[in-house]
Amino acid sequence: MLTLLLLFSGIACAQTPIPDADGFTYPLRNLKFNPGLDQREFERATFDALDIYDPWESLNRRMYYFNYRLDQWVMLPVVRGYRYVTPRVVRTGVNNFFRNLGEIPTLFNSVAQFKGKRAMNTTARLLFNTIIGVGGIWDPATRMGLPRYNEDFGQTLGFYGVPHGPYLILPALGPSNLRDTAGQAMDFGVERQVDYFSYAEASGGEFGLTALRLIGLRDSTSLRYGQLNSPFEYEKVRYVYTRARELQIAE
Repeated sequence: MLTLLLLFSGIACAQTPIPDADGFTYPLRNLKFNPGLDQREFERATFDALDIYDPWESLNRRMYYFNYRLDQWVMLPVVRGYRYVTPRVVRTGVNNFFRNLGEIPTLFNSVAQFKGKRAMNTTARLLFNTIIGVGGIWDPATRMGLPRYNEDFGQTLGFYGVPHGPYLILPALGPSNLRDTAGQAMDFGVERQVDYFSYAEASGGEFGLTALRLIGLRDSTSLRYGQLNSPFEYEKVRYVYTRARELQIAE
């Protein structure tokens, strides 16, 4: 009898699957794959499930293609020439100067969102980089442990519950939405009102300063059109931009 009990218990143990570490037993046993599944259709279904409000998609796609060609034929060749004739230390100084100007709308929007710690941090960065960093050409504030934050009026509007509205591709500037486009206009106005370097006055008569700022911005941006290597790059960029903005507003 004891021998039979041991035999049956051994058979039962052999037939009982041992659970995996996550509690499942052979989770792929009953999973069926469709060998005829088209990868493009799979991606299309995925992005349909992650749909973003885009009522102007036809126009946006044309603008996306325009930006792609503008980048390939104009911006990237100019950036390559800029890198060729300008030493790295000079390019870094130019980028630091314009980033220092960008601290002004960040300070304004940090106060508007009641982010006191960020507002004090940004104020300290402005003072140190403007005075010690010779107008922002150098960035001693970062070396002193003061991180750089980005707060814009689009985030401020989102902070107060304004919806993002329709997705929008801006000429040369790229992904945006109706709320963020209005926010960019507001930030531009704030920066020009607080014009402690007379940059707004100078750039109004000298297109070269604005062009230099745009070239420096493109130089410091690593994104390249087509680098996602997907026929659904437009949908991916649209989704990532929208979700990234939601995270920025929530932080």
